[in-house]
Amino acid sequence: MKKFQQTVRFIDMSSTESRVSTKKAGIPMRTETEILNLLLQVAKTLKVEAVALSGSRTNGQAPKDEFQDYDVVYVVENLDELISDLSWIDQFGKRIIEQHNVLDHRRLYLMLFEDGNRLDLTLCPKDHIQEWVDSEAGFTVLVDEKGLFEFYSPSPQRFWTSPASETDFEKTCNEFWWVSAYVVKGICRKQLFYTTDHLYGICQQELSKVLAWQVASDRGTVDIGKNYKYLFNYLPAEKEKEFSALLDFSSVEKITQSLLATMQLFHQEAQYLAQKMGFKYEKEVAEKMMRYAKEKLLNHLENKEHNSKL
Repeated sequence: MKKFQQTVRFIDMSSTESRVSTKKAGIPMRTETEILNLLLQVAKTLKVEAVALSGSRTNGQAPKDEFQDYDVVYVVENLDELISDLSWIDQFGKRIIEQHNVLDHRRLYLMLFEDGNRLDLTLCPKDHIQEWVDSEAGFTVLVDEKGLFEFYSPSPQRFWTSPASETDFEKTCNEFWWVSAYVVKGICRKQLFYTTDHLYGICQQELSKVLAWQVASDRGTVDIGKNYKYLFNYLPAEKEKEFSALLDFSSVEKITQSLLATMQLFHQEAQYLAQKMGFKYEKEVAEKMMRYAKEKLLNHLENKEHNSKL
């Protein structure tokens, strides 16, 4: 099991006012070349064994914008020495906020700088390179004079989606309809956090999976991206609009509407995929669950209205 510890630090700059005024004055955002040169310069100063870049900046298909972070690993010999005094981090620039994380044998430092750049820097002992490689979808080696990465290959298909198996499809459908009953319960109990967590965190993720499988059924194995971030690049614009309309969780009424619409959309898309792939789809179970949800929610609404009149 992975060990994970997290520390969050807010950088104490002179004042909120000065920070805002600096923003108004406009701090130039350092370019990719400037950031990479700085990373290599600091690595040389620290006598880092190897440097590699991962994440979206190594993916030619990823959209380029100001929010792309720099996912970088320093492969080191002297981890304990480096983490005993972190003042060297100041060389990267003034931070607004940062996190310090422990991931198994690695240390991860997340930094958001005043100029808008973000750096996710991992310190990885050279004896545990495989641990870092396994955590990444792909990477580009920037410096490796000793050939430490020679026996390690990127795994670019880590976030790729392959066509569904019938077993996986059945499990996804069962999970969706089972958890939808939890959402109904949460709505009736007015437990908004619980309800939203199950609706978005599980039901709508299973819907996303079905949509991803639809794409894969047409294209074969595809890069959907982490958390389905590229999914709608492959689907018609109206499909993204339809899914986005499900994401209003601002009130019990909106969550109720979202649940019912999510159930209807899942039912529609799951049937389509099943027919296309020749899978069995438990249509009767789906219809019973939709009736169950509507009946329970209607009874809850009627009881609520009745009690309000007393």
